[in-house]
Amino acid sequence: MGTGASTRKRPSRGSLGAPSAPDETCAKAMASFTPHDWTAALGPELQTKSGMKPTAEALKAEVVGLYFSAHWCPPCRKFTPMLGQFYEKLKASGKSFEIVFVSSDKDDKSFSEYYGEQASWLALPFAARATKEALAKKYKVRGIPSFVVLDGATGETITLDGRDGVASDPAGFPWRPKSLDDVLGDLPAFENKAGASVPLSAVPGPLLLYFSAHWCPPCRGFTPQLVKFFAQLKAAHADANIAFVSSDRDAHSFGEYFGEMGADWLALPFAEKAAKGALSKAFDVQGIPTLVLLSAADASGSRHLVTASGRECVADEIVADFPSSWAPKPFGDLTKTAESKGASVNDAKSLCVLAHGLDGGKQEAAVKALQALAKAERKSETLFFFATSLDGLAGRVAELCGVGPSPKKATLVLLDLPDEGAYYKMELPEVSVAALEVFLEDPGDRLQLEG
Repeated sequence: MGTGASTRKRPSRGSLGAPSAPDETCAKAMASFTPHDWTAALGPELQTKSGMKPTAEALKAEVVGLYFSAHWCPPCRKFTPMLGQFYEKLKASGKSFEIVFVSSDKDDKSFSEYYGEQASWLALPFAARATKEALAKKYKVRGIPSFVVLDGATGETITLDGRDGVASDPAGFPWRPKSLDDVLGDLPAFENKAGASVPLSAVPGPLLLYFSAHWCPPCRGFTPQLVKFFAQLKAAHADANIAFVSSDRDAHSFGEYFGEMGADWLALPFAEKAAKGALSKAFDVQGIPTLVLLSAADASGSRHLVTASGRECVADEIVADFPSSWAPKPFGDLTKTAESKGASVNDAKSLCVLAHGLDGGKQEAAVKALQALAKAERKSETLFFFATSLDGLAGRVAELCGVGPSPKKATLVLLDLPDEGAYYKMELPEVSVAALEVFLEDPGDRLQLEG
């Protein structure tokens, strides 16, 4: 997700009321709009309240929402009327906006009855089950209701979390995410251990943001390690700084926990909840502890994200060539991380080479083959992982996929968790780039994770 609040000037809440005559500028903008061709993604026809209609004719809006829902789902039945009221108000105000209902109902009768209760938007035909599955996979729909908002001109994602927008920020529609510069530009000053304000401009070097809380056991386990590591990093790179971004439940807990951190640490003031939320959205913080690294500010004060997976770099004690050495690699060690190329094994097809059963030279060759293929396929959507033992997440993958000790063999596992827990498996006595390419091209029979 990585979504955030809109950077555009927000309309007043009154703008959702009765329509007004479009001005000349608005008319010109509408005239110049060229809609995206949705046929490839949604199929040749969409269902309307009055029957089927060609997709290219039915869907010409500047903003398009995909509403994943089902009548059997209680939260869906609660959200659907709210979304319907939101939709009708926007349409009445003259917004170029359309929604396509993507059903997870159990049969056509349930779909028809549920669609009949909904607002006057479109629907993906119930029979288009393969298209529905492809859409759910593409937009990482893991539960319903889910409301995905797309750009009607480009087809690109605006936000995967339109549901939250409808519920908490309807005036911010269509909830285009802020740029990193905008998020950081709105950031209030940090505070140091003496309670003095420290603006972001006063720390122009590489900046670590540590999302954590004292109530979180993994955080309490990682924080002492990070405090020790940052002292080493600061000694080698004096321009490095770190700021604590708290998820503590009260100011007292925040103060005590911040007190356990290094003397040169900064913190986002506990009261700045909106700023903490904006940072969490900007970096798609899904859980804590999370360690984000931002680059040093350039001449204009702009920064870029180096990595949102800094914990792995701390575990590997990477100090040399900081901060460039922290940039995400195109492969990951599955014993230490679930991420590579900035994405998670939970969200993308992932090739895993479990080389724990190989001896020295063959194990090293297997790892090098995986790394070489990952570098060559850096721009592909597939993620790449290796493991030389069954520690950490590698052990969990092995357990779920029925991988044993595998003496004298490596096990190749192609995980496709977004495809409802699919995986593919093959054992090889040795691993080469060519063998990995063949496996990716034809991984064999689809297997299914259980539980």
